[in-house]
Amino acid sequence: MKSPFDPNNTESYLRWREWKLAAAPLSVNEFMVEVHDPRALTPIEHAALAERVRRSNMAIYASLLHDADTEIPRLLGVQFGLKHLDANWLAGEDGISEIRVFDNGTRQNYIPYTDRPIKWHTDGYYNPPERTIRGMVLHCVRNASSGGENHLMDHEMAYLLLRDENPQHIRALMQPDAMTIPDRVDETDGVRTAQSGPVFSLDTTGNLHMRYTARTRSIEWKQDAETLSAVAALERLLASDTPHIFKAHLDPGMGLLCNNVLHDRSAFTDAPGQPPRLLYRARYLDRMNT
Repeated sequence: MKSPFDPNNTESYLRWREWKLAAAPLSVNEFMVEVHDPRALTPIEHAALAERVRRSNMAIYASLLHDADTEIPRLLGVQFGLKHLDANWLAGEDGISEIRVFDNGTRQNYIPYTDRPIKWHTDGYYNPPERTIRGMVLHCVRNASSGGENHLMDHEMAYLLLRDENPQHIRALMQPDAMTIPDRVDETDGVRTAQSGPVFSLDTTGNLHMRYTARTRSIEWKQDAETLSAVAALERLLASDTPHIFKAHLDPGMGLLCNNVLHDRSAFTDAPGQPPRLLYRARYLDRMNT
């Protein structure tokens, strides 16, 4: 397998790098595709979304469909080969999560279900390998009165920029014990064993996957100089003004379709007396078929 993401395969990497930089979007508007109904895309709409995903692992669709219906993200995902939902314990019975503020119950203890900011991450970084999250749909039903924007970065572009800075960063972040999520005992979730794994890894077809969180609590990085240097370089990149980081605000009917790219979320405020901000999050074990 001659993957351009193999740090020892310089020739394939340089060819891929030239294509990637030439195809790179220059603004968030290049991700946008207007669609009539995400549940049943026209061939033209599907092709437009697929083209954007091929270029940058993500696309943003905009529709006038404002219904509170989890079938919207589910049926959209099916059209791109996303079928195996990660039915995590906080998701609904259909495997899709309501991302909104919960004032009581277990969810209020987890940041996605609050109005607090979320640092840079890829989804499911704490999952075991057999539950690797490769695809995701994030669909907006209601937005907040203020805040709640996302920054987005193609994980392949992060790989490219880190490899250009120092190929050793990639080798360090590909170590099987680069990042560890310590074990945890939760009165509801039970015992979650420690999960060690790489930040960058390749699937069986040579596609790149990224497993990362910028959290500093409950994260253990391998304590060797190469890993710590690579992590610091990645943190600098995500805090920089690189043109490859995009800011997006999802309005009702809009959504993000992606191969689990890097993203964050700003804090937000719900309007008093109005229904709270609501997004549906569908996370998949599949990579998108484009």
